[in-house]
Order: sequence, then C-alpha cells, then structure tokens
Amino acid sequence: MKQTDTQSPEHFHKVVNCQYACPAHTPVPEYIRLIAERRYTDAYMVNWKSNVFPGVLGRVCDRPCEPACRRSRVEETPVAICRLKRVAADHKEDISERLPTIPTEKNGKRIGLIGAGPASLTVARDLLPLGYQVTIFDRDAKAGGMVRSQIPAFRLPEEVLDEEVDRILDMGVETRFGTDITSMKLLLEEDFDAVFVGTGAPSGRDLKIPGRDEAGEQVQVGINWLAGVAFGHITETTKNVIVLGGGNTAMDCCRTALRLGAKAVNVVVRSSYEDMKASPWEKDDAQAEGITFVNHHVPKDYVIEDGKLVGMRFDVVESVYDEKGKRSLVPTGQEPVFIAADTVLVAIGQDAKFPWIEPGLGIEFDNWGMPVLNDQTLQSTRPGLFFGGDAAFGPENVITAVAHGHQAALSIDLYCQGKDLVEDRPAETYDLISQKMGVHEWSYQNVVSNDERQAVPHMDLSDALQRIDAEVELGFDERLALKEAARCLSCDVHTVFTTNRCIECGACEDICPMDCINFTDNGEEQDLRSRLRVPACDSNEDLYVSADLKTGQVMVKDEDLCLHCGLCAERCPTGAWDMQKFILKLA
Repeated sequence: MKQTDTQSPEHFHKVVNCQYACPAHTPVPEYIRLIAERRYTDAYMVNWKSNVFPGVLGRVCDRPCEPACRRSRVEETPVAICRLKRVAADHKEDISERLPTIPTEKNGKRIGLIGAGPASLTVARDLLPLGYQVTIFDRDAKAGGMVRSQIPAFRLPEEVLDEEVDRILDMGVETRFGTDITSMKLLLEEDFDAVFVGTGAPSGRDLKIPGRDEAGEQVQVGINWLAGVAFGHITETTKNVIVLGGGNTAMDCCRTALRLGAKAVNVVVRSSYEDMKASPWEKDDAQAEGITFVNHHVPKDYVIEDGKLVGMRFDVVESVYDEKGKRSLVPTGQEPVFIAADTVLVAIGQDAKFPWIEPGLGIEFDNWGMPVLNDQTLQSTRPGLFFGGDAAFGPENVITAVAHGHQAALSIDLYCQGKDLVEDRPAETYDLISQKMGVHEWSYQNVVSNDERQAVPHMDLSDALQRIDAEVELGFDERLALKEAARCLSCDVHTVFTTNRCIECGACEDICPMDCINFTDNGEEQDLRSRLRVPACDSNEDLYVSADLKTGQVMVKDEDLCLHCGLCAERCPTGAWDMQKFILKLA
C-alpha cells in the first residue's frame, strides 16, 4: 500500500466519523470537550458557526452523527451528541459580543431568499457579514419555515426557535413576511443579483383510495394538520384517530393527537416496526405515551356510514426479503382488518412543488419535477438562481438544509464576484496541533470512560400529555452532561506518526489496548489487511500506513480500532508518536 497522504484533510477528517457524518461538518469532539470543561458558551459558538441552530438541533436533529460515533468500538450505544448540543444551548451565557460584525457600508449586491426556513436563514447568516443586502420572503407571519409549522412545541419550544431565528433576522435582514410568492417571473424583475429558493417540501401526499371523497375533512394531510395546530387553528381532535405512515411526521401527528384529546391513536404502517422510517427515539417516545403501532397493514378503503367516516379497512401483508435484502410486501390471504376512526391523518410523504415558477425562465426540472442543479454549487440552469434544503433534492432534515445553506451562500458570493463556482471554490484545509503538555500529559482528557450512555430525563407522562406546549424532554442537568461528555473518545485528537523518529522498538505495539498498531511487511491492501494483529476486514475504514522504516517494514494502524487514548505516544521513547488535534477549515 502507498504511504497515507496526510497532506490532504480527507484521511484525518474521515477518522472523525461523527464530524464526517454531519452534513454541516460540525466539530463534535471539540464542543463536547468544551462542555466537559464547563465552557458552555464556547461550545455553543463552535456549534453556531457550523450548524447555526444549536438549541433547535439539540432537540430535533435526525442525528446522522450518532450512528457514526466511534464509541461503538467500546460499547453498543454512541455518545448522546445531539443532547449534548442542547446542553451548550441551555447553559450558555450572552453571546451578543461574539456575533460577527455587520458592515454598515454594504457591497451593493442584493440577494433574495424565498422561504424563511433553516436553509434560507443560513444563507442570510453567512452573507450578511460580507456586506450583502438580504431580503427574505415567506408566506407565514414568522420565520422558521417547516421547523415552526411541523415540529410540535412539546419537542421544540417556540421560545427556543424564536431566539435562534431572531438572532439572524436581527443581523439586518429585510423581511417580507405574509408574502406568498406566486410568480418567479415577477420576483426576478425586482433585479436581485442572486436568488435562493428554500421553500422546503410543503406539499403533503394524500391517499386517494375508495371512500376518500366521501370522508371529506375527516381525513387530513398530516403536515397541514400539524401546521394548523402550530398556528392555533386546530385546538382539539376526535376520540379515535388513525395515523397513516411510519416516519417522523407520523410520530409528531400521533403524539399531538393524544395531547388534543384523542383517546385511541393507532399508527398504521405497511412495513414492520423495525423498517419504519421514524427515528428509533421518536418511536420509543410514542410507545411510551401509549400509542398503538399496527404494522404490516396496507390501506384498502375508507369506511363510510351515513355519510361519515367510521374507520378504515386494511389488507394484512408480511415482509419478505430476497437474497440482496430487498423487501417485498406479500399478502397473507387474511380477511381485511377494520380499525375504527373518526379522524385519519395521512403522513405518507411530502413533495417539493413549484407551480409558481413559470416556464421560459431558463430553469430546467427533471422528470420528478425537481430543479436540475449542480450538486456541489446548488446552482440551477439559470445563472444566479440557487436552491437548497428540501427544495433542492427532496425531503431530508434540518441539518442537511443548513449544510445546503452554507454551500449556497459560498456559491452566491462567488457568483456575485464574477468567479467560477467550481474552479474558484476554496478547498478544505486543516491544522494539526500537538496536545502535548509534558512527557506524559495531554491538554485533553484521554482516559476512556466506562460509563454507559446517560438517559435524558423526561417530564412526568401524565403532566406531559396535558399541554401541547409542555416540553417532554427535560435535557441533561450539569451532572449528567459532564458524565456523558466524558464518554467522548476525542477522535479528533489523532495519533500522528513520524517515520524518521521510529526505532522500531515495539513499545507502542505492546501497550496498545486495541492491538491496532502493527509493524509488518508492506503488501497489496487486501493481503496487508489480512495480516494485521486484528485483521482489518472493513475496507471502508482507512488504514494509516507509514513510509518505509529502516528495516524495510511499515507501521500500519487500523483507524477503525484506535481509541485515541494516547498510550502509544506516552510509551514511545523517541517521540515518534504524538497526539495532535485536527481542526478542519471549511470554505
């Protein structure tokens, strides 16, 4: 194998699996270390730079970082990365003095943002300090987009959302709320230098099966119903509610229905419980509140009696998997099952639609009605027009919308300067900084904690179900936060090897608790992986391969096994090993 290229950020970045998995590349171990030092405001600002909405995302993020967490090398459960983000938000002090300065003298460029959701707000946050004049359009009276309209207050208190949204608006955004954009042509005539579309995926899918027309208003599209609750138009529901769908929106619908007075709530899903798309913690919370899950049932028809909906019939199926793991739903032959309901909430998906974008504007759409975009720059086929969030590639999540906002802001800045959006795009760079404070002392806590994941305290269930705005999760107190923060393995503090200092004494090999350091003859990758002390079978996980040593052998470290404990660097008599903090510098 070739020597590992440590001049590129890719190798070290990939080893920080949580940061690599986060669409916004939040430096997770860095802010967790700051929490462990009780530097909550510093931890918040590390988050604010990357993900813009730490208080919001500390409650509602889909947590792509946690399945990637390397804590699973020690035990099954990852570090509670998301909830530690909330700790930073809940315990921070005033940050007003730390916010970027907004120039009073503008650069003469005007940017229009359609939709006031997380993608557009991120674009605004990034461009305002550069002197751009930013105008946000939204049909609602307040910013926040579908985060405000679709996420219930018992998961995300309104004051948390308001604080982080208003922080951006107060940076000098011109707002045109209560403005429904019905014509892209008319908007473009306002002579903006660039326009960003961050309108989300506001079109929920209905279920057109027999009986739908007769059921009328007793059947509601889930996201529209949630918006009605969020804006105070819906304050109660009926006794028996069916929720169709197995995603997070369905979980929000069923839990909201309980709080609005429903006595029986059935979530009916085509798949198995394990294959439901909802996040595991969302399913757990729904079950804890008494929601009934009915799996492997496919809607057949709405049952109407005397002109009113009384329930639904479902065909019973089972999941059958082929040799490639692809699932098919196969009828069992059982008689259809009737489930009583006087309200049905349909949460089976949503789409981004653009009926307000007229043809002839140079904006191309694909066969699914989505804009044709450059994946890297998010520029459409019309120069100066960009898309992001759910409006770009379909429904994703809040942190992906933030990541799109960062990339779109960079593209808009380059475009307004007349630069090439790809060729002139700044490359990622990084710093590696030694953490050495003495011969055997580091500037970070390198002892591996043996604690299991801390459970997040919840409000008493009977009290929680009484109010729609009572936040169910109470968050970590300081004691729990510090115990959980100690579980982080500080994967961004890397073991860095200097070949010409190594005398091949084998001390590091002996002391490594994971047997991940090897001195061996080089070879082809598959062969070399098989000859390590612990064979490295997962080719997706990198090996750290040194240059040739004096004996002709190479040092090979399995990055998948390494716990970054620093024992190799403490034991090494020549300083060939060092613990160095990786700091990724994004454009």
